[in-house]
Amino acid sequence: MQATHRITRYFLGGSLCLALGLASANAASAEQTAVFAGGCFWGVDAVFKHVKGVTEVVSGYAGGSAATARYELVSNGNTGHAEAVRVRFNPQQVSYPQLLQVFFSVAHDPTQLNRQGPDRGSQYRSAIFFSGDEQMKMAQSVIKQLAAARTFAAPIVTQVVPLQQFYPAEDYHQNYLALHPYQPYIVIHDQPKIDNLRRQFPALYQ
Repeated sequence: MQATHRITRYFLGGSLCLALGLASANAASAEQTAVFAGGCFWGVDAVFKHVKGVTEVVSGYAGGSAATARYELVSNGNTGHAEAVRVRFNPQQVSYPQLLQVFFSVAHDPTQLNRQGPDRGSQYRSAIFFSGDEQMKMAQSVIKQLAAARTFAAPIVTQVVPLQQFYPAEDYHQNYLALHPYQPYIVIHDQPKIDNLRRQFPALYQ
């Protein structure tokens, strides 16, 4: 992604990271949860699994009902679901703003509407499913300031919506990159994200 370097400098050099990082540092030490959607969940899952302080990542569906939370239905693009990942993390090791940093700069392209790379449909939309006012305000603030800084050449289309429910995906979708590292889709579209995470954010990489 061309904007990666600019995002890195923006987060690490600006007051936003400092202010929001301090807010998260003052939070309770208990694990917290974030839910992100950014295209096919295989690659997004793998990216967050390589972030220090993340204790669990589960691929699944968010935005629709329990009755339609199945891959064969979600893949039709008319269930309201997005392919998403649920990230459990220790806020004393990695902050929610840092996860947002990874989400916007490494995990996907937030300017692509209802698609990511070769995948098309609303199930591949960019979305942040927030839990609580703090996550909502942080996500909205980051988007507003990235837009004001013209970090991307195109507008950010990421939705910021409340999390109603998260439904884990089928077992064969879990930890997909690690189990299928040589699958062509993984090699072409997802492994570069892991390489980019390691290169751009060595302090966060594990």
